[in-house]
Amino acid sequence: MSDSANPLLPDEESERLRSLRAHDVLPTLIEPLFDEFVALTAQVFSLPISLIAVVEESEVLYPANFGMPGNDRQPRMEALCATAVEKARAVVYHDLAVETSATLPTEALHAAESNELRFYAGALLRLPDQRPLGTLCIIDRQPRTFSAAEQQGLDHLAALVSQAIGVRLACQAQPPAGLERWEQLRTHLHDELRELTALVRYLFTRNGVQIPVPADLLAQVERRLLDMSRYLKEQQC
Repeated sequence: MSDSANPLLPDEESERLRSLRAHDVLPTLIEPLFDEFVALTAQVFSLPISLIAVVEESEVLYPANFGMPGNDRQPRMEALCATAVEKARAVVYHDLAVETSATLPTEALHAAESNELRFYAGALLRLPDQRPLGTLCIIDRQPRTFSAAEQQGLDHLAALVSQAIGVRLACQAQPPAGLERWEQLRTHLHDELRELTALVRYLFTRNGVQIPVPADLLAQVERRLLDMSRYLKEQQC
């Protein structure tokens, strides 16, 4: 698909695709740590589905998937995740059943309907050069509100995932010491994500699930995410 074939593509799409291919990011994402990120994201927002999406030229790939087994790729024009890259910002669709072709491609609306999807929110993931890679997204089969605090929480999660991708790529470029260093970092992140998942589970058990997610709970999550981000900055390859 050339840039001119789709009027929705951003002006810098050719440069974004070159960067995506130069970084060869897909193999980086195929490891359990990123599955843990999407599982945590789904739990934080009490939603059944969360995905990491890599937006390629003509299709969207889902290397980390919680809640949609078997959904590993789809044509780009059918993918809700592609709209964040095309708009170069986070996107939220509170009720996909009321969206029209003025806001989403007809193919994406039909795909959402066939999969019985009603709510979608996606925050941009970025490559090390800050070009959009794809999205960290959350999905529901029911319409849903989404507060400003929740959007900020999703943005923080996406920023940490982007940072982890960048560190992973830097470590891969420095074998063998970099790969050994990544194993140390990955183990630390795994332990931190497991503890944060347990905290979120405890808070929901104690207080019950509330929609939108309370700002004080999100603030606790964000503090832990910032701790992980600082650790990666201090310890990266």
